[in-house]
Amino acid sequence: MTVDVFLDIMTEGVQLIITVITPPLLVSLAIGLLIGIFQAVTQIHEQTLMFAPRVLAIFITLMVMGGWIFQKMIDYAKDILEKYFQMI
Repeated sequence: MTVDVFLDIMTEGVQLIITVITPPLLVSLAIGLLIGIFQAVTQIHEQTLMFAPRVLAIFITLMVMGGWIFQKMIDYAKDILEKYFQMI
Protein backbone atom coordinates (compact mmCIF):
# COMPACT_ATOMS: atom_id res chain seq x y z
CA MET A 1 0.00 0.00 0.00
CA THR A 2 1.50 3.26 -1.07
CA VAL A 3 1.26 6.44 0.93
CA ASP A 4 -0.92 8.07 -1.75
CA VAL A 5 -3.50 5.28 -1.62
CA PHE A 6 -3.53 5.36 2.17
CA LEU A 7 -4.00 9.14 2.26
CA ASP A 8 -6.73 8.91 -0.36
CA ILE A 9 -8.61 6.29 1.66
CA MET A 10 -8.24 8.27 4.89
CA THR A 11 -9.37 11.51 3.22
CA GLU A 12 -12.44 9.81 1.78
CA GLY A 13 -13.18 8.26 5.18
CA VAL A 14 -13.06 11.58 6.99
CA GLN A 15 -15.25 13.19 4.31
CA LEU A 16 -17.73 10.31 4.63
CA ILE A 17 -17.90 10.68 8.41
CA ILE A 18 -18.53 14.41 8.13
CA THR A 19 -21.15 13.90 5.41
CA VAL A 20 -23.01 11.15 7.26
CA ILE A 21 -23.02 12.79 10.69
CA THR A 22 -24.03 16.30 9.58
CA PRO A 23 -27.83 15.79 9.21
CA PRO A 24 -28.41 14.32 12.70
CA LEU A 25 -26.19 16.96 14.26
CA LEU A 26 -28.01 19.79 12.50
CA VAL A 27 -31.38 18.40 13.60
CA SER A 28 -30.10 18.12 17.17
CA LEU A 29 -28.79 21.67 17.05
CA ALA A 30 -32.08 23.04 15.71
CA ILE A 31 -34.19 21.18 18.27
CA GLY A 32 -31.87 22.23 21.09
CA LEU A 33 -32.05 25.85 19.99
CA LEU A 34 -35.85 25.81 19.80
CA ILE A 35 -36.19 24.16 23.20
CA GLY A 36 -33.62 26.53 24.69
CA ILE A 37 -35.62 29.51 23.45
CA PHE A 38 -38.81 27.94 24.81
CA GLN A 39 -37.19 27.38 28.22
CA ALA A 40 -35.85 30.92 28.33
CA VAL A 41 -39.24 32.40 27.51
CA THR A 42 -41.25 30.25 29.91
CA GLN A 43 -38.65 30.01 32.70
CA ILE A 44 -39.09 26.22 32.75
CA HIS A 45 -35.72 24.55 33.23
CA GLU A 46 -36.55 20.87 33.20
CA GLN A 47 -33.71 18.61 32.02
CA THR A 48 -35.99 16.00 30.43
CA LEU A 49 -37.65 18.71 28.35
CA MET A 50 -34.31 19.20 26.59
CA PHE A 51 -33.34 15.53 26.33
CA ALA A 52 -36.46 13.65 25.18
CA PRO A 53 -37.42 15.67 22.06
CA ARG A 54 -33.82 15.78 20.90
CA VAL A 55 -33.45 11.99 21.13
CA LEU A 56 -36.77 11.50 19.33
CA ALA A 57 -35.80 13.94 16.55
CA ILE A 58 -32.42 12.26 16.03
CA PHE A 59 -34.10 8.84 15.95
CA ILE A 60 -36.58 10.02 13.30
CA THR A 61 -33.77 11.60 11.29
CA LEU A 62 -31.79 8.37 11.35
CA MET A 63 -34.88 6.40 10.32
CA VAL A 64 -35.51 8.71 7.37
CA MET A 65 -31.89 8.97 6.26
CA GLY A 66 -30.76 5.48 7.28
CA GLY A 67 -30.88 4.08 3.76
CA TRP A 68 -28.81 6.92 2.38
CA ILE A 69 -26.25 6.61 5.21
CA PHE A 70 -26.04 2.83 4.75
CA GLN A 71 -25.57 3.21 0.97
CA LYS A 72 -22.76 5.75 1.46
CA MET A 73 -20.97 3.38 3.85
CA ILE A 74 -21.36 0.43 1.47
CA ASP A 75 -19.97 2.50 -1.43
CA TYR A 76 -16.99 3.46 0.71
CA ALA A 77 -16.35 -0.16 1.71
CA LYS A 78 -16.54 -1.24 -1.95
CA ASP A 79 -14.09 1.50 -2.89
CA ILE A 80 -11.63 0.37 -0.22
CA LEU A 81 -11.87 -3.26 -1.31
CA GLU A 82 -11.46 -2.37 -4.98
CA LYS A 83 -8.32 -0.34 -4.22
CA TYR A 84 -6.98 -3.16 -2.07
CA PHE A 85 -7.51 -5.83 -4.72
CA GLN A 86 -5.97 -3.62 -7.42
CA MET A 87 -2.77 -3.49 -5.41
CA ILE A 88 -2.53 -7.28 -5.09
